[in-house]
Amino acid sequence: MAQSNGSGLSREARSGLALVSPTFIYAILLLAAPLATVLIFSVLTGGRGQVAWDFTWANYVEVWTGPVYRAIMLRSLTVALGVTLVTVLIAYPIAYFVSFHVEASKKSLWLFLITIPFWTSYLIRVFLWKVILGYNGVINSGLLSVGLIDEPLQWINYNVGALIVTLAHAYAPFAILPIFVSLEKIDRSLLEAGQDLGESKLRTFWRVTLPLSMPGVIAAVLIVFIPTIGDYVTPDLIGGGKLPMIANMMEVQMLKVNNKPLGSAIAVSAMFIVALVAVGFVLLNRRFLGPKK
Repeated sequence: MAQSNGSGLSREARSGLALVSPTFIYAILLLAAPLATVLIFSVLTGGRGQVAWDFTWANYVEVWTGPVYRAIMLRSLTVALGVTLVTVLIAYPIAYFVSFHVEASKKSLWLFLITIPFWTSYLIRVFLWKVILGYNGVINSGLLSVGLIDEPLQWINYNVGALIVTLAHAYAPFAILPIFVSLEKIDRSLLEAGQDLGESKLRTFWRVTLPLSMPGVIAAVLIVFIPTIGDYVTPDLIGGGKLPMIANMMEVQMLKVNNKPLGSAIAVSAMFIVALVAVGFVLLNRRFLGPKK
């Protein structure tokens, strides 16, 4: 039996606490403390670079009732949902192809090729899309050279569609990998059994493969949606500053206007929206993620 000291903790318990303590302290200092600071600042009074320690809900009232903030939040949510939808629709066929139609010995090579975009800076990839979609970019130049248009198209850049295309390309590998892992875990004998019972390949996919791969799809949705709604660089570069998202508004309030309480309220509101949508995705698919009976 393990010996205990006067404090009532056994030697094993003290050893466990010694192992856990560094991680716990790390989490407190780098996760909990900054979040608590933002929460506290969001209910303080601020303006003109000053912060008064007076409790108020005025920051949240302004964020949730101000037409500008509501429009930017709606745009951020629309872009994030659009990027998530496009990314998953692109990622699933790729993951399915690699999992079911690529030889086992070559799957590692395909996954390696999928991660190649990460070799270059995110900024470089965004600038490349700006070159492709720009007024004098690759698409407009190509269409002009073949005579399909008489002047450059302006609707392909500086709009929400351009943001969605750029972000979908950037986050596609994040969606492919979890879906691929989920597809790899599917017992192939289940698919063979479905076809032996007279199901077509399409119905087998719809009734067996897709439901069993939904945990990977939900993981991909969350992995893409959460960082996308807070993206800062792409709206500035691709949107030309004309299509700010929630992170750009935080930057304005925190650094330019120097209204930290209002910026903190925007950040907390964004976190609330992300959490609400994430929980919604999980609840809608709880029959795939929940314990099997």
